[in-house]
Amino acid sequence: MSDAMGEAARYRAHQAAGEAPEADADTPPPMTLNAQNKAEFVETAIQIAIRQGQFDDLPGAGKPLEGLGTHHDPDWWIRRKIETENLSGLGPPALMLRVEDRGLADDLDRLTNEQDVRDVVEDFNRRVIDARRQLNGGPPVVTRTRDVDAEISAWRERREAARVAETQAARADAANEPRRRRRLFRRR
Repeated sequence: MSDAMGEAARYRAHQAAGEAPEADADTPPPMTLNAQNKAEFVETAIQIAIRQGQFDDLPGAGKPLEGLGTHHDPDWWIRRKIETENLSGLGPPALMLRVEDRGLADDLDRLTNEQDVRDVVEDFNRRVIDARRQLNGGPPVVTRTRDVDAEISAWRERREAARVAETQAARADAANEPRRRRRLFRRR
C-alpha cells in the first residue's frame, strides 16, 4: 500500500515535467529528477517521513540549539563538530602551529630519548619556516622557532625534576605504609 499524498506529489511532478504517469496503481511511476521537480520530490519525501513519524523522538527535539550565542557566526556548526568530535589537525597552518607550540613541552616530556626530542623540535622548526614561506593567505605565522639545544636542556631539567618528585613520593608512600612483622614461631 502506498501513501496517497506521495502518489499525488509524484503525479504533480510528472505533470510539471510534461510526462504521462503510468496507469498501474501498485507501482509508482518512474521518476527522473531534474531541476523542475527536484524540490517538489524532496518536499514530498520530507512530508512522508514526517507522517510516518521518522522525525519523532530525535535528540534535542523542541529545544533551542546550544552554543549559538548572541552574535551571528555562520560557521557555528563547523566549530561545534570540531568540539564534539575532538577533531584536530584542521585549520590554517598558522593556527595549528600556535596550538602545537602551546603543548610542545608536554609532548616532549612524553619522549624518553634525547634524539627523539631533537627530531621533534627540528621538525617543528621546519614546519614553522615552511608556513612562513606560504603565500596562500590566511592569518600570519607568528609562532617562533625553538632553539633545539635549549629545548633539550629544559627537557632534561623537567625529566630530572619529575624523577626526584617520583622518588620522594615513593619514599613517602613507603614511610606511611604500616610495617608488618612476621612471627617466625607461634606460641601455643
